[in-house]
Amino acid sequence: MNRRDFITLLGGAAAAWPFGARAQQQPMPVMGFLHGDSRFQSTRAVQALHQGLAEAGYIDNQNLSVEYRWAEGRDERFPEFAAELVRRPVNLIVAIGSPAAAAAKAATTSIPVVFYVGVDPVQFGLVNSLSRPGGNLTGVSNVAVEIGPKRVEMLSDLFGPQKIVGILLNPRRARSEIEGTDLLRAAQALRLQAHVMHASTEEEFAPVFRRLVELGASGLAISGDPFFNSRVEQLGALSLRHAVPTIYQSREFTMAGGLISYGSSFPEQLRLAGGYAGRILKGEKPAELPVQQSSKLELVINLKTAKALGLEIPPTLLARADDVIE
Repeated sequence: MNRRDFITLLGGAAAAWPFGARAQQQPMPVMGFLHGDSRFQSTRAVQALHQGLAEAGYIDNQNLSVEYRWAEGRDERFPEFAAELVRRPVNLIVAIGSPAAAAAKAATTSIPVVFYVGVDPVQFGLVNSLSRPGGNLTGVSNVAVEIGPKRVEMLSDLFGPQKIVGILLNPRRARSEIEGTDLLRAAQALRLQAHVMHASTEEEFAPVFRRLVELGASGLAISGDPFFNSRVEQLGALSLRHAVPTIYQSREFTMAGGLISYGSSFPEQLRLAGGYAGRILKGEKPAELPVQQSSKLELVINLKTAKALGLEIPPTLLARADDVIE
């Protein structure tokens, strides 16, 4: 090797070495993910989250690694899940639902947290204000509690002379008492006779529907809950088996046989959360990112279920539907 070739080779190695060293010093960021449902029930949510991340320039398994934790309807698992992610440690935590967000907040004051919740994040104690969150949390909130009474109103539009309605709550969830109160007030305002039912396990679902049949209930309004989210197929099947018209918050419920779903567009909320996660991974501070409040709602009606139940959906309600399953 002549002197010129040697110098060229040495110069190339010298130029390449710092680049390789920098690459080693900047490993792929790791994002923690807390969700109250199961992986199976959350396919659309995860896809929407990754859409938001992709819009910010982050692709799973390319320049981002994700650590998933699924509570499968058991909120008590969140504190340990959050602690695991902090010990990992991750660069960021995305927490879906108020129990997950509360656990993440309790687990760390330094790792950024992006939440998606259906409660007022200020009243719930997650942030100082919507415009200036402060601390290490920010995210997206929706109007899940406020639209619960609207579901009762939609259900009542389907009734004949009978004016009895059931309200299904999960007693293990602290927020269910608040939503239950709102649903009861809505029923009373519509002069409905409301019966509150409770279920926190799969085994309690069937007795709830049998009791509704005994009462002659014209329908059932199901409160928003991660446990119910993870059991929409079972709830949909029971509503058909017992011929009880039902309304819930998620599109997945109507796809599983439920009659009507009305609630925030979950994929849209998760896309927004994914976008915030990407911005924080790029260096923005959660304390300076205002909590986003999306009011986009979607109404889905399952006409196959309506036909099986012998119900005629009012044309005015059909006209408002974002999607109709036929």
